[in-house]
Amino acid sequence: MTPSDTAASFVLKPATQCALVDALVEHGWYVGHGAIDLGLCEALNRELLHRAAYNGLDEAGIGRGQQHLLRKDIRGDAIHWLDRESAAQRHYLDAMSELQQALNHALFLGLFEYEAHFAHYPPGAFYQRHVDSFRGRANRVISTVGYLTPNWPSDGGGEMVIYHPDDPSQEVARVVPEAGTFACFLSETIPHEVLPTHQPRTSIAGWFRRNASLGGVLDPAR
Repeated sequence: MTPSDTAASFVLKPATQCALVDALVEHGWYVGHGAIDLGLCEALNRELLHRAAYNGLDEAGIGRGQQHLLRKDIRGDAIHWLDRESAAQRHYLDAMSELQQALNHALFLGLFEYEAHFAHYPPGAFYQRHVDSFRGRANRVISTVGYLTPNWPSDGGGEMVIYHPDDPSQEVARVVPEAGTFACFLSETIPHEVLPTHQPRTSIAGWFRRNASLGGVLDPAR
């Protein structure tokens, strides 16, 4: 599988892109099953698990700058920011760049950049309900999650729950973290959470942004 083949197999077909855009406009969120090439998922998952096994991940926190805190009672994953150091990372980020262009063309969002990190949730870890961008800041415009773990069992837990933007107590979708699934939603308005996982859970969390950042320093809570 060549880099061009991998990237092309991930980029959403025109009909799927239309469905994604329509879902974002109508509901504020979209979930596509089998959207990411499984060969690419396997390579990314292997890289992430290697980092997890050899202390190559950082504990994720909440808040930003001097307010950045480690709160295991709120968030229990460990992360590594994608930096294009591997072929698999480059393939994923190139595909996201193509998706960014498609979103800008369809919705005139003025998306400027994309940033993403690996996320590893050990058994028992979760992430309480939150939104990805402070209201009025609009640093992060559209959030994405690409799932990497193959053969996720029905009792594995770890689902991402998406809530209604006008009623945060109303669940509207529950996303099983199965390899190949791709989800995206409006960062400022869609509350979501990760339920406790019963086995190691791997994914890539990412954000399309309107403004530049340096090392994530300007970002709202992750």
